[in-house]
Amino acid sequence: MLKKILKYKIRFLLGGLLVFLLVLVRVFEKDLFYDPFLIYFEGDFKNLPLPAYHPVPLFLGLMFRYGLNMVISLALLYVLFRKIDMVKFSFFLYILFFVVLIIGFFGVIYLYGAQNNLMLFYVRRFLIQPLFVLLFIPGFYYQSKNK
Repeated sequence: MLKKILKYKIRFLLGGLLVFLLVLVRVFEKDLFYDPFLIYFEGDFKNLPLPAYHPVPLFLGLMFRYGLNMVISLALLYVLFRKIDMVKFSFFLYILFFVVLIIGFFGVIYLYGAQNNLMLFYVRRFLIQPLFVLLFIPGFYYQSKNK
């Protein structure tokens, strides 16, 4: 086991660095991104009206954060599996999911407003957190072991 760890020490270090970068995105979220929903969802939001927001900066902030998480996650997938085809496939999935989620996010805001803020909470969660990499890693690992 120790020989295997020493053999892959660069991959472990790079993987750890990429995970640390994902943590840094989360730590500095209030400084890096425009998102009035950060404060809104920290409190008891179930009975509160939606916060005031500007749609274009909100969209750009969500896109920037999603893109940053996506690039770091794709790099992590490459470090773990060393297969460019998996990274390309993941990239297209990330783009598809972004389009679906951003339409869903603004759709919930404009159609339901604060009436369905729990759905808004979860759609936003998929946009701002690197949850897809947590699904892709075990899926790709399972796929690589079954080949």
